[in-house]
Amino acid sequence: MIEYKFNYSLNTLPKEIPLFPLNNVLLLPSCRLPLNLFENRYLHMFDHALKNQRLIGMIQPSQKVKNHSEIKSSNLYSIGCAGKIVAFNQTNDNRYEIVLKGVCRFQVVEEIESINEFRNAKISWKKYKQDIEDLDKKLIKNRSDFEDKLKIYLKKIGINADWEAIEASSDEDLVNSIAMGCSFTNAEKQALLEATDLEARAEVLSSLIDMIINENKSLQSKTFS
Repeated sequence: MIEYKFNYSLNTLPKEIPLFPLNNVLLLPSCRLPLNLFENRYLHMFDHALKNQRLIGMIQPSQKVKNHSEIKSSNLYSIGCAGKIVAFNQTNDNRYEIVLKGVCRFQVVEEIESINEFRNAKISWKKYKQDIEDLDKKLIKNRSDFEDKLKIYLKKIGINADWEAIEASSDEDLVNSIAMGCSFTNAEKQALLEATDLEARAEVLSSLIDMIINENKSLQSKTFS
């Protein structure tokens, strides 16, 4: 009997996946993303994914979109992250509540015309193969300084954080949860997604936090001048 494997390798990842374009939504490898599916095309996308390795490609529009109908034909960034369906529930009002777990980032090679209502693409995993390989993850430089900066940032945006949980979390969990959960722009979230590794993502995140803190300081100085 062939051994069942929960994890993927480059050899077992598909060359085509359905795309789920969502504005200002970020999925990172090893992280979980809850989603609520109710549009007809995405219900079909979910059924398709269940039959095909349970993978959905989360990707952002590269231009401003006003509503979901515009997303259907909007230009997309070339880099996204594939998530595996690890939990789902069908509701009484005909929706799917699902949870994706990030598997590996991908690069769109080309979109494929399909009879399905949802978007599909040929993709390449090679650029981000480190996401599924057992490589040592680099740590945040000067974590204590990063946490001090994070305290100022979260206070500025009005978030009450559980600092005991933050201090107990791993570098990977801390950086990725802030990257996915905080209100950054599409372009900023894309920069966080495309960062080479955890150390690079932490540096991008630190720079974004610096900009927001400094913007607030600038506004305060203008107010009281």
